[in-house]
Amino acid sequence: MSMSDNYEYYVLRKKAVPEVLLKVVRAKRLIESGKAASIQEATDKVGISRSSFYKYKEDIFPFHDNVKGKAFTIISQMDDEPGLLSDLLKVVARYQANILTIHQSIPVNGVATLTLSVEVLESTKDISKMVEKIEALNGIHSVKILARE
Repeated sequence: MSMSDNYEYYVLRKKAVPEVLLKVVRAKRLIESGKAASIQEATDKVGISRSSFYKYKEDIFPFHDNVKGKAFTIISQMDDEPGLLSDLLKVVARYQANILTIHQSIPVNGVATLTLSVEVLESTKDISKMVEKIEALNGIHSVKILARE
């Protein structure tokens, strides 16, 4: 494994994350919120071993944690319809993320590719929910998070 392999990040949908990793996140939340007094208590409550917790605790965190001041790039396939880009940008504004760049390709067969670079500010609300809201817009075919810096 090269040194650069230690610093790679992936964005996964929750359904693609192994259950043990989701339980590590739940255990960390129990500890941080004071609902578990110890690591042993937290791991017992969520049903994982302490060794699993220690093995993965530094490797997984919810997407909205630790991203303030970071930028990420979203790529979306969308119908070429008047007002759709405006609706998408309103979602970004509602979640108080800062748009750095926007690039929309010329539509092919009525579908355009939109690349959007967004900076997460102190005031930015949950980014994963923002992406869900964009995905839910009529005329949006797909939304992918390409990169996080």
